[in-house]
Amino acid sequence: MRQTYTINIDEAEEAWLIEAAVAKIPGVTAVSVSFLRHRLYLEAAAADFKKIANSVAKTAQDIAPDFAMTVLDGSTCTACGDDEEEEGGWGERTLPYRVVAAFILLVVGTVLEYFCNWTGLPLYAVYGTGLLIVGADVFVSVAVRIWHLQPPDEKLLMSIASLGAFAIGQCPEALAVMLFYQFGEILEDRAVDRSRRSIKALMDIQPQHATVLRDGQPTTVNPADVNVGETVVVKPGERIPLDGTVVAGDSYADTSALTGESVPRHLREGEPALSGCINTTATVKIQVTKPYADSTVARILALIEDSAARKSSSERFITKFAHYYTPAVVAAALAVAFLPDLLWPADWATWLYRGLIFLVVSCPCALVVSVPLSCFCGLGCASKHGILIKGSNYLEALAKADVVVFDKTGTLTTGEFAVHHVHPVGMSRDELVDLAAGAEFYSDHPISASIQHYAGHGIAATRVGESQNVAGKGVRTFVDGKEVNVGNQSLMADIGVTETLTCGPTGTNVHVSVDRAYAGHIVISDRAKPDSIAAVRALHAEGIRQVRMLTGDSRPVAAAVAGELGLDGYDAELLPDGKTARLEELIAAEPKGRTVVYVGDGINDAPALALADVGVAMGCLGADAAIESADVVVMDDSPAKVATGVRIAKHTERIVKENIVFALAVKFGVLFLTPLGLTNMWLAIFADVGVLIIAVLNAVRALRIKEPATDATPAMNA
Repeated sequence: MRQTYTINIDEAEEAWLIEAAVAKIPGVTAVSVSFLRHRLYLEAAAADFKKIANSVAKTAQDIAPDFAMTVLDGSTCTACGDDEEEEGGWGERTLPYRVVAAFILLVVGTVLEYFCNWTGLPLYAVYGTGLLIVGADVFVSVAVRIWHLQPPDEKLLMSIASLGAFAIGQCPEALAVMLFYQFGEILEDRAVDRSRRSIKALMDIQPQHATVLRDGQPTTVNPADVNVGETVVVKPGERIPLDGTVVAGDSYADTSALTGESVPRHLREGEPALSGCINTTATVKIQVTKPYADSTVARILALIEDSAARKSSSERFITKFAHYYTPAVVAAALAVAFLPDLLWPADWATWLYRGLIFLVVSCPCALVVSVPLSCFCGLGCASKHGILIKGSNYLEALAKADVVVFDKTGTLTTGEFAVHHVHPVGMSRDELVDLAAGAEFYSDHPISASIQHYAGHGIAATRVGESQNVAGKGVRTFVDGKEVNVGNQSLMADIGVTETLTCGPTGTNVHVSVDRAYAGHIVISDRAKPDSIAAVRALHAEGIRQVRMLTGDSRPVAAAVAGELGLDGYDAELLPDGKTARLEELIAAEPKGRTVVYVGDGINDAPALALADVGVAMGCLGADAAIESADVVVMDDSPAKVATGVRIAKHTERIVKENIVFALAVKFGVLFLTPLGLTNMWLAIFADVGVLIIAVLNAVRALRIKEPATDATPAMNA
């Protein structure tokens, strides 16, 4: 059984301590804690779930005494607390003002000390007042944790460092440690809030009400209370509350919240309407086809919600690293502070000062905050572009993509037949198309529809005489009194036409004869999507080694499409089991650490999507099968979004690595120099707070990653 809870945890250290402790509870099969989302994701045995959940709450409260958790759907777990998210306490609300006041006192104290030659108790009073103002909530929190025998956190390190420096007479440094630590907390909170708002904006697609017709009267209800088969009324500017079919009205829907695209979708009678979109121009009536729990918007919200539960290897590494790093460095700080004085006579105040520098530098918050924040921002950026990634583990795998394999029909191509070439013999192009469209007048075959659509005008029924469908070959009819045969070479042979022309293997050749004389042929083919060429180019630009295609189409057709789009290779005439077998070969050929991405329409490609290292379901707005089976869901029909997803993943991974390398390099460098007496408290403050600020600002860059620049030259028809 799996359940999601809202929690009141804002500290990264508390989050990973709780996660580590809960994972050891008997019966817990999986747990993930996200301090960014205020979420705890728990998997445990269904039979004992309530008991285990209560144990989880108690265990978490042993680490964070004010911990509370609430079942996300609103029902409250025993011993879990309120459903409402608590507002910041006194310390958080007043922190900006206290930081300003402490900074003023630091400046005043510095002026009095160096320009007015103040010393002794008056100077201690100025700096001490500033230290109490800015650090009161930190000292109280540390006292509570010590009273409850809680594990150490960065607040304890900062408290010891600032109070220790104050005790040995380093008053400006003592105040500066706490002042800049709290300033870093403000910037960290602002960055986290900004990333949370990016996700909250996505969650705003959830409709708040539905206007349903009951007994002929409009009634406003909760969308969850609307039954399948009922009719809802959606006015201009309102969000469509549930999935359904338009039964009255003609309007357009803004789908940008779901797809990231500004092109509106036409809503007319008989067309599907998807929840979460905004009706823009006219009132429409929609007959509900799915309950709210199964609607597009509910599934997307669930996907976004659960994405925080799946952590990348970088996040797991930092969590494990911090678990051992902090105690180890604290032990080293104690050794630096006291061991020299025990081994040989030394200046104990000097070594204590160096030990305090060690404590300041050792705080791992730059790592434990910036790494998950980077992944969180990357997921939010992808979602803004209409790319829903089901966790930072898949974001990380996408960043390591080496081979991208596309399905053809419906993915790289439109999946709709259209006229590609017209080659008349003895008449004009327009005459040939007109006669062929007349011959196909009574047929509903997709090829017939494509010819009639290409003709661009309706055929008068009075022009068309008796019509005969020749199974597997074509149609025979009379148009304007002339016998017109339209079909394949077998049909032509049946009527004695032995010499036909073809213009290459790029599609289906439809031959036309008039009064049993060959009149030419029309090539029908599945057209490439307008941005397929741009997608392939963008993927190559992002460092993808191979962009391949798997298809069940004939080899000549596959070769033509691959050549048109600039693919690196293709495999044709594959049955579904052949696709998975070929995909297995591609995966096996990849070196360790590199991934194969499969992109399909999410309906008939489910086995391949599940088999690939990363399965991407594309063009699946409203497709249940796609949302369920894929690791990544592209909500619109653009293959170029795959390149955008790869770009976001690679940039996010780069930001994560930059933060890890930068933070560890600075910290270990300062730690190495400290016992040699080559550092001071000001450098230690930079190594802690300065590195944190730089890493967090760098992490937020993941929110601003843009789509790759491409030459979006559309595939043209001859």
